[in-house]
Amino acid sequence: MAELNETPSGNRTHIAFFGLRNAGKSTLVNALTGQEIAIVSDVAGTTTDPVSKAMEILPLGPCLITDTAGLDDEGPLGEERVRRSLEVLEKTDVAVWVASDGDAGSAEEMRFDAACRARNVPVLKYRRGDSVEGLKAKIAGVKLAEAPRPLVADLVAPGDVVACVCPIDESAPKGRLILPQQQVVRELLDAGCAALVCQPAQLKAVLDRSGGVRFVVTDSQAFGEVARAVPPDVPLTSFSIVFARAKGDLAAYCAGAEAMKRLKDGDLVLIAEGCTHHRQCNDIGTVKLPKWLQAHAGCSLRFEFASGNSFPDDLSRFALVVQCGGCMLTRRAVQARISRCREAGVPIVNYGIAIAACHGIHASPDTCMVVRQPSL
Repeated sequence: MAELNETPSGNRTHIAFFGLRNAGKSTLVNALTGQEIAIVSDVAGTTTDPVSKAMEILPLGPCLITDTAGLDDEGPLGEERVRRSLEVLEKTDVAVWVASDGDAGSAEEMRFDAACRARNVPVLKYRRGDSVEGLKAKIAGVKLAEAPRPLVADLVAPGDVVACVCPIDESAPKGRLILPQQQVVRELLDAGCAALVCQPAQLKAVLDRSGGVRFVVTDSQAFGEVARAVPPDVPLTSFSIVFARAKGDLAAYCAGAEAMKRLKDGDLVLIAEGCTHHRQCNDIGTVKLPKWLQAHAGCSLRFEFASGNSFPDDLSRFALVVQCGGCMLTRRAVQARISRCREAGVPIVNYGIAIAACHGIHASPDTCMVVRQPSL
């Protein structure tokens, strides 16, 4: 139960430790966290996969600390370890290069510095034996390139009322709301607003009794039903779309929605989720979205699925990428995926915007609200 009360990893500052084998990365991570989260040994290559630990560094706040394998690892297996370590950079807010007395200025360090510059990731240098508290102070003082963005707080004023539509179906976790719904409701409360939470069938009665709402935010799966219940003069959006606004690129996603119309028989579509969860029989990513996309495009499509931190290296195979809202991903990680799609010339769309388009509803890249067809 403790995990339910922790800050989500997507809202934490990600701090990752890099260096050569036996540079002292794991020892430093254990000292910084005050826990033995990484195995320490004199044997080179003890750390084989990235290992993460959630903690807080004041005044920076909630962080995710990640230890990585040495970037000088060798052989086919070693190359895979290096690749996985460098993948961590895609979601890293602050990188720490750990060096021993004999490996400062190595070729690996210079290549690493160049990779960080290309991604606009700040790098702190730590030499084995330096002050851990001094490093902690330096980390806390870093000005982050990717500052957190609000979900809805800048769209409301104190006293506003917002209706939040949260369907409870077979996909809903038992006894709680899903993370995007929790975060939007909490942000509304922090902004001094009233959040009216209901299911789709209750929405019309809630709106009739409310005396007026600033806007309605719904689970994307209920767009069709909710759009019919919301008066034309009341703005409407979805949890996934407000996450797209905060972490992604609405203009790129809206262009991806247009590309959905150009899909043709046999095209390969990547559906990527930032979390790993138990798949339900009517799962949104693997069942509902493929069905809606094929109906919208009017053709038979092929699908490939990615979850968690995995994301294909070769995107040229795909005609479209459909990315989840990203509640478990940092803004930097989502932006990295968008950039890679842009470089590969592959359109990318967000879950909420894709689902809206499949229901004849179009997201506005300027306001994050949607435009509904008169028939809805």
